[in-house]
Amino acid sequence: MTDQPTANQIVTDAGFAPDDFATGFLALEGVSAGAGCDDCGIDLSPSDDVNAHRELLLRAKAIRISFGSFADGRGFTTARQLRLMGFTGRLRAGAGLIADQYAMARRAGFDEVEITPALAARQPEEQWLFRADWQAYDHQSRLRG
Repeated sequence: MTDQPTANQIVTDAGFAPDDFATGFLALEGVSAGAGCDDCGIDLSPSDDVNAHRELLLRAKAIRISFGSFADGRGFTTARQLRLMGFTGRLRAGAGLIADQYAMARRAGFDEVEITPALAARQPEEQWLFRADWQAYDHQSRLRG
């Protein structure tokens, strides 16, 4: 019997890994209100106004965008907005996506996806790695080919 991880996993193009962002994430409201943690990341919800907090967000080392469910695509738009604004830090899709959405997440600007242990058990690493060649198989390249 294989031990199942008890903490969320991070998915990158290299596969599953434990979360190595040790300083954690604080809610945008707390950070904008002055809650101190210079090295902490910022938690965003898809309904947060990124333009209203532009300067604060551009200075962040990491941003995690929550997804209420895999059917809520607003997080992809938020990620794209941040990258177009010039955010160069670590961009993480919070738990809520499925393996089929990994390529879309990477194209939107996410560096990594966070998944729960339950999802990791249902959709093992091989399913995520199958979609890790996200640059080669986008819709536009298929139309051009």
